[in-house]
Amino acid sequence: MPKGRGNLFVVSAPSGAGKTTLCRELVMNDHRLRHLVSHTTRQPRPGEVDGRDYTFIDEAAFRRMVDEDRFAEWAQVHGNYYGTALDRLTGALEAGDDVLMDIDVQGARQIRKRDLDGVFIFIAPPSMEELERRLRNRRSDSDDVIRRRLAKARDELSCLNEYDYLVLNDMFEQALDELRCIIMAARLRVGYIPPGYGLVT
Repeated sequence: MPKGRGNLFVVSAPSGAGKTTLCRELVMNDHRLRHLVSHTTRQPRPGEVDGRDYTFIDEAAFRRMVDEDRFAEWAQVHGNYYGTALDRLTGALEAGDDVLMDIDVQGARQIRKRDLDGVFIFIAPPSMEELERRLRNRRSDSDDVIRRRLAKARDELSCLNEYDYLVLNDMFEQALDELRCIIMAARLRVGYIPPGYGLVT
């Protein structure tokens, strides 16, 4: 990857593992890190804002973007569609931004196929029991949806060998520190150091 191009960090986790909260905290406190807003066909949850949390569109519009190959990755998850616009991603990387993508296992596989040279991180809950407790505490899903999310979580956990790093989100601050260490290590790789960094020219 040429100097000046940004790093791509791909973060996946089962629903309820704390990925969104961790990623939001990383971006809030790291001016070099940019979160790309994904498109989705699902309805906004309480407190979510269009353009900040997701770009909310209808299914017909989403399918048109798929047909035009305008997504770097997309997937159907729990009956809804999610995707990352290709032009948003490549534009940010070419501008030198470090990009953080929080996407599921299906989406991460598509990013790998596009040879975008990312750092792939999986966030796991400390146990399935704790994951179920977190899902129920959200009070946003029915019992049936929670059962489906837990079943999907087991499938996703079987894909750990597809990732470069594993972060266990048992204690939030520790998980956050581990993610920051991964980001710092990626930035210090020789091929990724930007012009003007110390004595590097």
